[in-house]
Amino acid sequence: MYINNRILVGKTAEAKELFILPEMANRHGLITGASGSGKTITLKVMAESFSDAGVPVFLADVKGDLAGTAFAGEVNEKIQSRLDNLKIDNFKPQAYPVRFWDLYGEKGHHLRATIQSVGADILSIILGLSEAQEGNLAIAFAIAKDEELPLNTIADLRAVLQFIADNRADYNTKYGQITPQSVGAIQRALLQLQNQGADKFFGQPMLEIEDFFQTKDGKGIINILDSVKLFQSPDLYAAFLLWILSELFNKSPEVGDQAKPRLVFFFDEAHLLFNNMPSYRLKRITQIVKLIRSRGVGLYFISQAPTDIPDEILAQLGNRVQHALRAYTPSEQKTVRAAADAFRTNKSFNTEQAILELGTGEALISFQNEKGAPEVVEKATILPPQSRMGVITTEERNHIVAASPFVTKYDAVSRPGQSNTITEPGKKFDPNQAQAEALAKYSPGNFKKDEVKTTVAKTPAKTTARRGKSTGEKAAERAVVNAAGTASRGITNGFIKWLFGKK
Repeated sequence: MYINNRILVGKTAEAKELFILPEMANRHGLITGASGSGKTITLKVMAESFSDAGVPVFLADVKGDLAGTAFAGEVNEKIQSRLDNLKIDNFKPQAYPVRFWDLYGEKGHHLRATIQSVGADILSIILGLSEAQEGNLAIAFAIAKDEELPLNTIADLRAVLQFIADNRADYNTKYGQITPQSVGAIQRALLQLQNQGADKFFGQPMLEIEDFFQTKDGKGIINILDSVKLFQSPDLYAAFLLWILSELFNKSPEVGDQAKPRLVFFFDEAHLLFNNMPSYRLKRITQIVKLIRSRGVGLYFISQAPTDIPDEILAQLGNRVQHALRAYTPSEQKTVRAAADAFRTNKSFNTEQAILELGTGEALISFQNEKGAPEVVEKATILPPQSRMGVITTEERNHIVAASPFVTKYDAVSRPGQSNTITEPGKKFDPNQAQAEALAKYSPGNFKKDEVKTTVAKTPAKTTARRGKSTGEKAAERAVVNAAGTASRGITNGFIKWLFGKK
């Protein structure tokens, strides 16, 4: 709850209120605990409170139970009992402004990025490449840039890889050794990625990261990435969130310390990001975590144990909520001790023992004070969320998506008897008009979700005269041949522009 310009997360048995100070919210945070201990409730309570404070939020919904944030909750017997115990009498169920996103374009606005924008580094994580293979991928990106070749889709990248493999002798001296074995391994990994359906993510119109920084009627928009399907591919899930994080860092201006963050980003299942991460990549992420707060972005990692997060990152997380842990093995006992040692000691209880005895919805909490120092740890009960818990119906989700002003910016939908096309990247549009049209056309009950089909506007073919065949033009010809099979099925707008000579 957002009370007196502070974010109330929990209360102790002595009725002490534990707040996150908005001006300290960009000092980042950590929510940890065993499965079923209450982490999702804590995340939800924080997200609602930040929204009430006018701060936009981004979070991933890996189980589908955060979508209910768009609808008001109910005060049942269980919640009323908790409110009575917490001595809270001003609790009011309410809905929050939500915007749904989906990598696959099925349960939210279709979230896309070009291969070029994702970059060789993050793409290597997605593909699980070795160091040698990652080097060859970086060479492909460099050649594509120098030859002005498009890298929008997976088809584009595969065409460029085929070309550099066939002409590696021309590039080895300038760019480094290109090996057919590495190129072949990358091609196989890309094929596997396509089979997972991830090629739907690569293309245009590309996400404009500024669209996450939205408010409505004084409340921050809660951007929910539907990740139920995405989470089935853990590496893709982690790499995609890393790309979002990188975009936030690279495209957000320096704003310094402010009264509240410009955006709060919740990274659920954060251990997936750091699994087997090489040291050079960890250094880069650590730098982002350190510097992104000056861009007004607060990061909150959610995982089972603090030991899932590297020490370099942990040192940057000032606001902490620790739910119950289980300790049946020596390794688990060590984890509990490490979690206890991370807090400032409270003389009224044993921190390590308290972690083992916490019930569902209870947590150890330490937030930063106005001086930036961590408070002494307190044992508290987390407030209940004000919005609905659990999944929502397809009709409810469709209505939320259709009411968004971005429905014509990112989505292309085909319904029986009508056709819509994607707005060209960068094209101006009237959000109010788009919202009105969407509500009129796609009101609840007018369609079923399984009738939605993604389409792209077709463009009449035309040719561009060429004088000779430079290396870049040869590569372009190969790209056309490789992409021909996909053009008829709706090749991306960016590639069409290049293909037909539109600069």
